Amino acid sequence: MQKIEANSPEAESANIVADNLAQLKALFPELVTEGANGAAINVDVLKALVGDQTVTDADEKYGLNWHGKKKARQIALTPSTGTLRPCPEESVDWETTQNLMIEGDNLEVLKLLQKSYAGKVKLIYIDPPYNTGKDFVYPDNFQDNIKNYLELTGQTEDGAKITTNTEASGRFHTDWLNMIYPRIKLARELLSIEGAIFISIDDHEVAALREIANEIFGEENFIACCVWQKRYSRENRGAIGDAHEYLLVYSKSAEHFQASRGLIAPTDEQTAIYRNPNGDPKGRWRPIPMTAQGYRPNQMYEVITPSGARHKPPEGRCWSMIESEYMKLVQEGRIYYGKDNSAQPNIIRYLSELDGLVPWTWWPASEVGHTDEARKAIQNIFGSQAVFDTPKPTRLLQRVLEIGTRAETSDLVVDFFAGSGTMGESVMLQNKLDGGNRRYLMVQLPEPIENADFSTVAAVTKARLKHAGNKLRMETESRQDYGFRTFKLDTSNIRAWNPTVNDLKSSLFDHLEHLEVGRSSDDILYEILLKLGLDLCVPIEKREIAGKQVNSVGAGVLMTCLDESIKAAEVEALTLGMVAWRKEQDTVGDTTAVFRDSAFENDVAKSNLAAILEQHGIKQVRSL
Repeated sequence: MQKIEANSPEAESANIVADNLAQLKALFPELVTEGANGAAINVDVLKALVGDQTVTDADEKYGLNWHGKKKARQIALTPSTGTLRPCPEESVDWETTQNLMIEGDNLEVLKLLQKSYAGKVKLIYIDPPYNTGKDFVYPDNFQDNIKNYLELTGQTEDGAKITTNTEASGRFHTDWLNMIYPRIKLARELLSIEGAIFISIDDHEVAALREIANEIFGEENFIACCVWQKRYSRENRGAIGDAHEYLLVYSKSAEHFQASRGLIAPTDEQTAIYRNPNGDPKGRWRPIPMTAQGYRPNQMYEVITPSGARHKPPEGRCWSMIESEYMKLVQEGRIYYGKDNSAQPNIIRYLSELDGLVPWTWWPASEVGHTDEARKAIQNIFGSQAVFDTPKPTRLLQRVLEIGTRAETSDLVVDFFAGSGTMGESVMLQNKLDGGNRRYLMVQLPEPIENADFSTVAAVTKARLKHAGNKLRMETESRQDYGFRTFKLDTSNIRAWNPTVNDLKSSLFDHLEHLEVGRSSDDILYEILLKLGLDLCVPIEKREIAGKQVNSVGAGVLMTCLDESIKAAEVEALTLGMVAWRKEQDTVGDTTAVFRDSAFENDVAKSNLAAILEQHGIKQVRSL
């Protein structure tokens, strides 16, 4: 039986560096060698493989550099040893929901999500703190991130640690870049091949963010820089009034995103151009000019209209189809030559054929909402007391969902700067609108705020999600998912060996129990899920076997018994009961079984349990 220690791979989040090395070794075995600190890249072999001139460490190269970039890259690659503790009492519909709300520093949470969600997220939307020169709640230091989180949320003696990032500071841009870089890098790993990230940003850092995203995603995967008209009313201040923000859009693969991206629903104004002046039984239609740019010899034929007028393509253009295709449309009555039947040919396009419109980069407030609309929505929920100064309107995020997700698939949507929870509400609204089954995963730091009703930003997030879900539940009879599971970031349940130098004897006795004191069986169970790469909403069944509670996760993919006592006389009944339950569930693939290490009465109980399970095909047996 293998024991999971604090430094075991199963106790950490995904090790991206190790994964990258493994992929390189699979492609080029000769490239990876043994260095002083383990596996390493042989630069000489790399040069031989790709040619000397393509490998460089020169300072003079195109790109964006700043003080701390190397550390920011390294911190994204450093595994996490934290965990997410379940909070059913702060959740809605815990047993059935597929939505997640996670409290914690998003950098640490993004690391913890890698094993379970890498390559599974269809859409990421973030509205990170803009670099405005105000207090900066994500500090630019590279100490242990769990320690950062505890300090930020006032859980240590030092209290909340907030730095000021004023425009007068020489590190004004640097601090913001060091904050955003590792988070964007980890976010990319979560995206599916068809996935995309939408990032709200203003003029302060849009140029720098473009450079960062080009580096992380590749310039070829830049999709668009959309401009959102955030206000109607004119502000008479500044040299030129500020009326817009941006949404930068990058994909994991531009080709796959293009093939899977959604179309937006046309507005009444956009469909008004479809008319039916001739009483066509197929309904409203509009004429589309039958020309295309360029010169194609087989598309330069002469067209003769019903009135006898003759037309050739305009200069510099050709017809948009070959003559046989044109004649087929003529026979179907799909060509329009103007009121007098003498104009150039137009293709008749029916409104009923319009599945949607290709989105533009200009997003006017009339279509997707504005900041005043968003503020009023917040006030309707929380009263007149301001909770957020610059929330985003749900219509804006529904536009993002229209483009980045599909109604017919159970797409996972992530927002790791959740704020007031606008994206969570937008997911519910869009699902109601088009019958979709999208899931959301929200992450928000429980940053302390001065508010009579809420102590932290995360508390506001949960309150809005609950309010939106309850409101929609009353408005519709559809069986949509209006709940969410709440988890909170914390240190691992598995205790690391940290002896007191002057009192090793006491330290040895203190560490006889391998798990943190005060942690529940559910705390431990969900850490196992995270570290083994299982979805946090995976179905979990519970059954009593030989007087012990046994959990079956994912129809037997994982089976756990975390009771604090397993006697030698109980082993056979317990193990055979687990084997029978696994057979009853008809489990597909291997099963991992996990037990509490300190629970075993003695080594005989432990070895017998492992032997019986292995004899019945459960070979991956672990203890904590």
